[in-house]
Amino acid sequence: MTYPEVGATRDPSLPPGYHHVDRDEHLGTGAATFERAAAALSGWRMHEATGLTVVESGGSDVILRWRLLRLTIPCRVVYTVEEPGRRGFAYGTLPGHPERGEEAFVVTVTDAGEVRFRVRAFSRPASPLARAGGPVGRRVQRYMTDRYVTALRRLAQP
Repeated sequence: MTYPEVGATRDPSLPPGYHHVDRDEHLGTGAATFERAAAALSGWRMHEATGLTVVESGGSDVILRWRLLRLTIPCRVVYTVEEPGRRGFAYGTLPGHPERGEEAFVVTVTDAGEVRFRVRAFSRPASPLARAGGPVGRRVQRYMTDRYVTALRRLAQP
């Protein structure tokens, strides 16, 4: 791992010294919507729908490739969430990732049947290119978070 705070996206507060993302979005309603969203998330279909290629390299390691910027993005799944009404996972950065940090994706269904999708992340530049990009890197992260939400909302529908 390229950061010491492994698993910190579970904590109430994200670690200081990083850029933070905490986004909670409505996906729809009902158990079927929840199951479709959870399956799309755990099967990497959400990531693929955003334009990433997913190469599972065994165990908990995964390599994401983003054709748009010709990036190779090595990650490790650091925890999974498998609870009634709550599913997801978090991955953290490995050497070679342009950023340093962790991102969590969790789908929940409330007692009222509302299906929610939460993305929590903390990151800072790891490569010289990412550091040189400055605010552009934050815009790319917002862009990808928007794409995750849009993709999972679409994949959760019948």
